[in-house]
Amino acid sequence: MSAVFDAYARYYDLLYQDKDYAAEAAYVASHLPAGARILELGCGTGAHAEHFARMGFAVDGIDLSETMLERARARQAGLPPAVAARLAFSHGDIRSVRTGKSYDAVVSLFHVMSYQTGNDDLQAVFATAAAHLSSGGSFLFDYWYGPAVLAQRPEPRTRLLEDELIRVTRHAQPELRANEDVVEVQYRVQIVVKAGGATEEVRETHRMRYLFEPELALFASAGDWTGLRTRAWLKAAPPGLEDWSAFSRVSRR
Repeated sequence: MSAVFDAYARYYDLLYQDKDYAAEAAYVASHLPAGARILELGCGTGAHAEHFARMGFAVDGIDLSETMLERARARQAGLPPAVAARLAFSHGDIRSVRTGKSYDAVVSLFHVMSYQTGNDDLQAVFATAAAHLSSGGSFLFDYWYGPAVLAQRPEPRTRLLEDELIRVTRHAQPELRANEDVVEVQYRVQIVVKAGGATEEVRETHRMRYLFEPELALFASAGDWTGLRTRAWLKAAPPGLEDWSAFSRVSRR
């Protein structure tokens, strides 16, 4: 998976320049105790981690892509020293990483859990979270919500975006694989460098698993977890058929 995200990292921040990371981090923070120590699984370029740090949380971010981590550390270097000091970024596979530290919360955002397409992968991430939490600590994560995915159905989409350096066209062609609870999305990305007009094309395949609350309860029951609670992403209400993204929290006994 890391090779896909190494290419992805070059235009990642441009692609998601309108994403409200501050609001998303604040939403997650509303479910955490003040000053919590956070382990973020799949930290990407560190945008959520930055806002957690600005709110006073200490964050250790883990990602499989070295290129993503380079961008996260560059982001960290540009922050006020007091904020930057609350951040640390490390390379690792979220299914197997062990930092040797204990945290008050483990978070995994931007549908990282939906990239865990096999049952063994999901179980491994739950085990990673459990290994880093003391009793009462919480694992919080968002994901594609199965009932909404099946109700709405994924559709082909094209996005056009640019900054002062590049112009990007991204075509997404999804295929619903209902027997696997997976959507396989084929991306064709055309990147044009404005100075000189050089063009590059990147092709990616993203397999995304959509999840259902009963199966999450089953994964949680296999470990020492309690109190599974699910909400629509960025909302206080349970998810419905209009909510492609959901957010769950489960606690260590």
